[in-house]
Amino acid sequence: MTTVLERLNFALQHIMETDPRAYLLGEDILDPYGGAFKVTRGLSTQFPERVLTTPISEAAIVGICNGMALRGLRPVAEIMFGDFVTLIADQLINHAAKFRWMYNEQVRVPLVVRAPMGGRRGYGPTHSQSLEKLFLGVPGLRVIAPNSLGDPADLLESAIRQDETPILFVEHKLLYTRPLLEKKDLVDWEIVKQGEMYPTFTLGIPNIAAPQITIATYGYNFELARAAAQELLYEHEVFSEIVLFSQLSPFELAPLFDSVRRSRRLLTVEEGTLTLGWGAEVAAQTAETLPGVKIRRAAALNLPIANSKTLEDAILPSQEKITALALELLK
Repeated sequence: MTTVLERLNFALQHIMETDPRAYLLGEDILDPYGGAFKVTRGLSTQFPERVLTTPISEAAIVGICNGMALRGLRPVAEIMFGDFVTLIADQLINHAAKFRWMYNEQVRVPLVVRAPMGGRRGYGPTHSQSLEKLFLGVPGLRVIAPNSLGDPADLLESAIRQDETPILFVEHKLLYTRPLLEKKDLVDWEIVKQGEMYPTFTLGIPNIAAPQITIATYGYNFELARAAAQELLYEHEVFSEIVLFSQLSPFELAPLFDSVRRSRRLLTVEEGTLTLGWGAEVAAQTAETLPGVKIRRAAALNLPIANSKTLEDAILPSQEKITALALELLK
């Protein structure tokens, strides 16, 4: 069994071994601690001159990485908790994402910022959020989220090695210990992959011409969406199709539109708060492109995330909430 965390660690190790331009910067990433979630464990021992521990200043970390990227290096910045991306907004939005236009296409900023996001671990209001929506739609910035279906190592290596665009790489904390899905885990699904660097996956029930519902999601929420789709199939005889995104921004929604043209119903699933989020924009673009489609959104309530498990569960989306919204779409 190979976990998402192991694949991310492998990707960083492989990049460091094969590309001398790669550097890692972050708080407490040196061994033996190896980072808050252990994605960088072992790397400072192997590459002591290129794995650099930093002061507690996220703005400084990303600012330094901007300068390194401008000089031809391939820096990777680790933000200890994704909630702290608020502290790097200026460096990403007003600097890294803008330099290529400000300097007339003479420079690029190949920077990757890794950010553990998400709740369900009881960390409370300031360590459990999914804030990626704050960075969606920023010109010149790409937002990527790994999942357990594709290979997170491929995503991260593509982001570091091949992409010239600054990237926010969103890693849900619960994904770290999840095993990568194998064929035996997906016997109920027919899978179509579109795109190479940051693919979109469409999962459908075999031999079904038209699904009754399309579920759009990303990251860890794919686990919830897949469980809900199986419940819909076996308990309610409802055929779903899941469209799983690796790239959240810029939007590339053609695979989703292909599915929704057949289902005429769309349910978006995300862990960020409901209002003005990823799902809202996906819903808006779908409604503009395919008028008459019925749409619902599953997301966190517009509340701070509680420490209490009971309250946290009530605030965040769940398999039960996804199933209920899907059935509501059929009415």
